[in-house]
Amino acid sequence: MAKPVEITDANFEALVLNSDKPVLVDFWAAWCGPCRAIAPMIEEISGEMDGKAVIGKLDVDTNPEISSRYGVMSIPTLLLFKDGKVVDKHVGVAPKSVIANKISAYVGA
Repeated sequence: MAKPVEITDANFEALVLNSDKPVLVDFWAAWCGPCRAIAPMIEEISGEMDGKAVIGKLDVDTNPEISSRYGVMSIPTLLLFKDGKVVDKHVGVAPKSVIANKISAYVGA
């Protein structure tokens, strides 16, 4: 089962902006309760979307540049990228089906 990839300020362009697949970036922090609550769901989605989409996690505490660039003020924030652009955004906890459906809408699109 595929695990979410670790996205950092250093690899963001290569993994997210230059990806030929949709990319879901989970902006999170270790101290964030809601972030920990959705982590297992993000892992499940990563396995289910393996090969169709990239699922990544970006720790806002160690990667402030990208968090700031995209105006992440609350976590968890989920940004969905397609062709290097943000096509969907969700702040807070959401059911797995909601997140999976957002990604599925851009898979193969």
